[in-house]
Amino acid sequence: MEDLPFDAQERLALCDLFEELGPNAPTLLEGWTAKDLAAHLVLRERDLLAGPCLVLPGPFQRFASRRQTRLTQQHEFDWLVERIRSGPPPGFFRLGWVRSFPSLNEFFVHHEDLRRANGRSPRSDLTPALETALWHNVCRGSRYLSRRLRGIGLEIQWAATTHIKTIRPTEPVVRISGPPGELLIYFFGRQTVAQIELAGPADAVAACRRARFGL
Repeated sequence: MEDLPFDAQERLALCDLFEELGPNAPTLLEGWTAKDLAAHLVLRERDLLAGPCLVLPGPFQRFASRRQTRLTQQHEFDWLVERIRSGPPPGFFRLGWVRSFPSLNEFFVHHEDLRRANGRSPRSDLTPALETALWHNVCRGSRYLSRRLRGIGLEIQWAATTHIKTIRPTEPVVRISGPPGELLIYFFGRQTVAQIELAGPADAVAACRRARFGL
């Protein structure tokens, strides 16, 4: 698997876990089972109308939700997992930057959604190359993912290294440190399970803890 692009590695590992845990396994996403998550991933890549609506507000997102529900009702879990395992369809999701940035984020974060809801601890076997790719993605995406935070500066640090990135150059500053994968799931709104540390003035840290991160 190490010869594959990182998004493909996470895709296949997630599919293996789907098959191990089954359709009714819980996820970190409130109200979603493994089957719901699988339908979401199929919809994202293969529904040309509803897929783009996943990141749009209001009626667009409700439309995507109805299409996702239809997928779960019309197809067996194994069918959904096989569609994910077969890789991205021809077109947009095969573009290099899509695979290395949004798709890697998508599959890594959702892999952790399933793992951690089922008692799995943070992975200790991520390769240095994958961690570097995740770090680059955190650096690229964390300003947008923290856009709802107001009046606080942010820095991120790859724990136990000298890699530090300023995300929001405002005072007071909170530094969020951890391994790249933990930083990524933190900024995608999984603050309760991310293994990170916050440092800074107490009021700023408290405000950061209250903030809603993610898409």
